[in-house]
Amino acid sequence: MEKKLNDVRKPAVAGQFYPSEAGKLAKMIATLFSKVKKASLSGRPLALIAPHAGYPYSGKVAAAAYKLLEGEAYDAVVIVSPSHTVFFRGSSVYVGDGYETPLGLVETDRELAQQIASIHPLVYASAQGHATGSTRGEHALEVHLPFMQVALGKFTMVGIVMGDQEDESVRALGEVLATALKGRNVLMVASTDLSHFHEQKEANRLDGAVRQAMEAYDPSKLMDVLSCGDGEACGGGPVAAVMTAARRLGSREIKMLDYATSGDATADFSEVVGYLAAVLVMGEKAEDAIADKQRVASVMGAMAAKRLDALLTDETKKKLHRIAREAIASQLDGREYLMEPDTELDYKRGAFVTLKIDGELRGCIGQVRARDPLHKVIADMAVSAAFEDPRFPTLTKEEYSRLEYEISVLTPLERVKDFGEIKVGRDGLMIRLDMHSGLLLPQVATEYGWTTKEFLEQTCLKAGLPKESYKDKYAEIYRFGAEVF
Repeated sequence: MEKKLNDVRKPAVAGQFYPSEAGKLAKMIATLFSKVKKASLSGRPLALIAPHAGYPYSGKVAAAAYKLLEGEAYDAVVIVSPSHTVFFRGSSVYVGDGYETPLGLVETDRELAQQIASIHPLVYASAQGHATGSTRGEHALEVHLPFMQVALGKFTMVGIVMGDQEDESVRALGEVLATALKGRNVLMVASTDLSHFHEQKEANRLDGAVRQAMEAYDPSKLMDVLSCGDGEACGGGPVAAVMTAARRLGSREIKMLDYATSGDATADFSEVVGYLAAVLVMGEKAEDAIADKQRVASVMGAMAAKRLDALLTDETKKKLHRIAREAIASQLDGREYLMEPDTELDYKRGAFVTLKIDGELRGCIGQVRARDPLHKVIADMAVSAAFEDPRFPTLTKEEYSRLEYEISVLTPLERVKDFGEIKVGRDGLMIRLDMHSGLLLPQVATEYGWTTKEFLEQTCLKAGLPKESYKDKYAEIYRFGAEVF
């Protein structure tokens, strides 16, 4: 007995962005495919980046991406698009029966959709962004389906519309997709157009900055380019999330396939929209060696170049402990803490202040790269550890008298080129990958008796990354020393 489908999302822009008649639509896509050459890849497509404008404008660019799917088969396709019609927080996962186009129904993989929607509160089951709407429904997901129906034949889908594109929402969706899709035969698609309504030369400049960030395979750089206005992409968040997930799932290569503007179709170059197609390739190797692409340049003044043990005498250590205590006491009393100038401590160093009560952690906050002199960093971090550590309630006056203080003054960060350089007990570690970073102080590894491998894994977990992320080609691992007192 054929299953009855009641909750089907009807096409919203058929007859506007693409033909509403099945025959004409299939013929148009076949014609677009005939105009592009199938790119040669070193591996299998794991994700595509493709535009979502009307087919007469962006169809040829989109075809360059979707032609790669000819001869491929996936258990499901996860499509991530931006919302143009309604604003909401996070990402909305469609859990209805499916999306309909003139070429037929694409059913939802309900099990996968529910799994994706159950991992993080910013990625949830909802119809937000998916409804057809009273005037015009969202088009940025829908327009991709006919291309896949022609190239793949029958497949199931998970439709995700991203409401806001803040870093937190982008990071959450990337993490969720990497978790839910691990070990699955699933294709991801990120839907985006580029710059809007600029003269051709300006559009090329803006789109070039976005393209460079994509070619660097750097989601964080892409978001930076977009946030500062150096480039434009209405689906920048979906692209960054899909890039993040693809890298975690083993992709090590991104290949640009085509670029054009609406002016190339209309011959009007006064106000154009940019379009780009790219593929994220899954290579044969699951892991690559860590690439040392660049060295970290440290510019230090004469004082900062001195050894910590020369700077931190017994007297200066006592002075820093006193500053930490007085800064917290002033905050408890509602007073501003005023420090007198101190040339002995007027140099910049990263530092952490750790607070304990009866040997148990009560707060720990720090700065890796200090912007202020050391004595001010200690005062600020002490107050933050007491009142702003999200793991603990605000410190009370009763607790103040029982506080135990531990201060860690850091040496400058040094990029790790070989894991053999790391020495447990001497070094602290920091990892940076995508939009994540995490740090553990040297004494933490000693307290728990970790090996170097365990120290690396725990640093990854502290950053909110899978524990073996330190092996990622794009992971940046830094070590540093600390004087702890």
